[in-house]
Amino acid sequence: MLGLLESGPRHGYDLKRAFDERFGHDRPLHYGQVYSTMSRLLKNGLVEVDGIEAGGGPDRKRYAITDAGVTDVAGWLARPEKPEPYLQSTLYTKVVLALLTGRDAGDLLDGQRAEHLRLMRELTKRKQGGDLADQLICDHALFHLEADLRWLELTAARLDKLASEVRP
Repeated sequence: MLGLLESGPRHGYDLKRAFDERFGHDRPLHYGQVYSTMSRLLKNGLVEVDGIEAGGGPDRKRYAITDAGVTDVAGWLARPEKPEPYLQSTLYTKVVLALLTGRDAGDLLDGQRAEHLRLMRELTKRKQGGDLADQLICDHALFHLEADLRWLELTAARLDKLASEVRP
């Protein structure tokens, strides 16, 4: 929200629309989330109310970023994101539990592979019709799905050995 305010003051409605347009294709923000976030940013001195307009409904506040808010955005942008190593994978847990309970972990892996391929087809189609931003976010997801597929193949090839290690 702060980054969106750097280009100029906006009302909550405008912030939601700008966020959804740039980042909310799959998960648009709820208005309540926008206003609770703005309230918290206001309390923390990262935004200020730049004006209030009366309308047919409740008064509309226009928010502007403060110098502290600009500093906060700059710091956030400069900090690298922590890579997510996926060491607590739900899928791995399911494979081990399937083996422990005598179920067919191969079927589980086959079903997961089919689901990954279905989503990859969907993202590839979306990417073909999307703008550059949509293409980049779809590529990000596709690369992660490709890595998951490699893991699924490797795990399927090692199921017998894993079964012998996890079963009592």
